[in-house]
Amino acid sequence: MTATLIPSVRIGKAAVAALGMLAVATGALESVVTPTLPLLQRELDMSPAEGALLSIMLLITGALITPVAGKFGDRYGGKRVLIRLMAVVSAGGLVSSLAPNLPVLLLGQVLQGAMVGALPLSFIVVRKHLPEGESKVAIGVVSGMFVGGGMAGTLAAGPVAEQLSRHWMFALPTFAVIGSTLLVNRLMPHDPPGRPDDTGVDWPGLALLSGTLVTLMLVLALAPDLGSQPLVLGALVVVLAAFVTGWIAVERRAASPMVDLNMLARPAVWKSCVLTFVICVGTSFAVYLVPQLLAVPTDAYGFGASATAIGFFLLPGAVAASLAGPIGGIGARRFGSRAVVTAGVVMMAAALLALAAVHTEVWHLVLGKMFIALANGLCVTAMVTGTATSVDQGDTGIATSLVLVTRVLGFAVGAQVSGAMLTAATPSGSDVPAESAFVTGFVIAAVVTSLSLLVTRTMSKGVKE
Repeated sequence: MTATLIPSVRIGKAAVAALGMLAVATGALESVVTPTLPLLQRELDMSPAEGALLSIMLLITGALITPVAGKFGDRYGGKRVLIRLMAVVSAGGLVSSLAPNLPVLLLGQVLQGAMVGALPLSFIVVRKHLPEGESKVAIGVVSGMFVGGGMAGTLAAGPVAEQLSRHWMFALPTFAVIGSTLLVNRLMPHDPPGRPDDTGVDWPGLALLSGTLVTLMLVLALAPDLGSQPLVLGALVVVLAAFVTGWIAVERRAASPMVDLNMLARPAVWKSCVLTFVICVGTSFAVYLVPQLLAVPTDAYGFGASATAIGFFLLPGAVAASLAGPIGGIGARRFGSRAVVTAGVVMMAAALLALAAVHTEVWHLVLGKMFIALANGLCVTAMVTGTATSVDQGDTGIATSLVLVTRVLGFAVGAQVSGAMLTAATPSGSDVPAESAFVTGFVIAAVVTSLSLLVTRTMSKGVKE
């Protein structure tokens, strides 16, 4: 155990800078879809429900691959796994850049989802090559550059897509990923493999969870068009139930389960999972609906914003989200996790209700989205912190992985439901959904978010003595 704490080959600033460049490139590639989603829907003739599916596909893949990537990084060496993972990401970026239609673009996003496992692997590499104090600084730098890359991608995606094409908005950050990966491969020494792990990877559990998430997304994406085909909907529901049942059975018997369901019996863990799911459902409504509302033509009730303008309008929310992590951590330490989560829930519900009542000016949407992003960051940070400190040190990874999976489920369900609502509210022959669908979506998100207060009041305060 202690051997892993002593850096075998000390790395220099150039190697850390290469990791930072890779973080910037992956952050930019990850963020290009959100501000350009209305543009992609127009060019690829997507329904709002299909657009919602595209917006969450990368996140779903990332949630599935991150635990496996971390385990392989510990076992075989972080650099070795990181380079292979980025090869998959680069392939996904190239597929997305060349995609002629939605199915191919979805495939590209699935492959790009491997990038979500890149940050944990970067942390493994840094910790093995630097002393503890310096590794914390390096991890902070890499994390900050990933956030910065996301902001750059949010701003640049629209101008690139509009001045060049949607193909280039994927291609340019992909070229940056390829270049920075080659630099990391050249400058970063190989880290020694960890101790052999006899438990292996829970491949059956991973496959069944993948099937569960994909089937759930299909049910939600196809729901608006399945009213006339109840047998298809019924078949999908049966398949979903079979996947869920099989996954639960496998996870209960696995020697090293991907998700330890026994951990859910602990109050601190299941409360954090419920809160994470509910809050992320509310957040994802705003994440999806705000860009769609900005893009609605001015001759209807919207603002006719271009992809470039949408990226600019979303930037304050991205800044607020980046500040929420440290603010939430400080608040949880001073006032306790419960106080931070409660404040975040109240802020988010109020912002969603405000958006439902007033959305006639661009600044209404910008300000509302900013408060929602800040509130979500506060809540998630406080809950992860509270969960990590409420279980034994050896169970931290298992408990936080449960929170990660429920976070993905919350975002996926919220985005798909809001997309299905807009699809159902779009008259035949029109591309513009009824304004009432946006109002209803914001109200539903506010109500769902407010329900989490029933759980927060039962949480322990979480203030360190």
